[in-house]
Amino acid sequence: VQAQAADTLAATRLAPGLTLLEGAGGNVLALATDDGKVLVDSGAKAFSGELLQALTGLPGGNVTALFNTHWHLEQVGANTALGEAGVTIFAHAKTQERLSTGYYLPTEDRYERPLPAAGRPTKTFHAEGATSIGNRRIEYGYLLEAHTDGDIFVFFPEVNVVAVGGAISPLKDPEFDWFGGGWLGGRLDAIARLLELGDKDTRFVPARGPVVDRAHVQAEQEMLLKLFDRMVEHIRLGQSAADMLQADVLDGLGRSFDDPAKLLYDLYKGFWAHHNTLKHDIV
Repeated sequence: VQAQAADTLAATRLAPGLTLLEGAGGNVLALATDDGKVLVDSGAKAFSGELLQALTGLPGGNVTALFNTHWHLEQVGANTALGEAGVTIFAHAKTQERLSTGYYLPTEDRYERPLPAAGRPTKTFHAEGATSIGNRRIEYGYLLEAHTDGDIFVFFPEVNVVAVGGAISPLKDPEFDWFGGGWLGGRLDAIARLLELGDKDTRFVPARGPVVDRAHVQAEQEMLLKLFDRMVEHIRLGQSAADMLQADVLDGLGRSFDDPAKLLYDLYKGFWAHHNTLKHDIV
């Protein structure tokens, strides 16, 4: 069931009490509970006003809790407004660190300033955990280096839906923030952990793109594993990302890419920090 929310945001009911809001710069989930709404991510800052307006039309009362799946700007845009309203913000400790101290953006050659104190996570963790908010159970856990150094999943077991942030990419080119700690081996480990959650009917909500089923996540895992093995082979020959592009490393993966040169460059840079292992099982 889909309807317009605010001016540009589209609201889709995924399950009783669970709504997906698209068009805020990144996917936002809103879960209605007896103790207020729980959000996963808060979109980009440019859409914060529309997002907050759209939330008023959803069930569950005021927002009481927010989970940030990682620290990229498209996930934390309304953090400050929500934090100032008293919302508890959950995130991995690495996300809190990034948002508290600021960080360098190599593609823009600038430093991103820290978020105001009100927008920073107030409840952090390192591994996995669970909580109950109102009548809803929420499970969460670290996805080590899947996309950044602060990725997490948020699992709503009662409706069998997992928010996975940037750990999968069903539509756009997979993004690997190598400067922010993400790499291909971490992503493979993260996907393996995601596939341990739920059952055959579990649905997965990425930071960008459509909701997908387990079969899609498994297909992405198989594709990335093939790519990992191919890249390791070329790295051991001393070849660069440009050499791999020339060698058609991305061919035959069952998927096309909008910017293959950028994808291979980012993947290649991510391997630099893991040259002593060159294997995807890094945990």
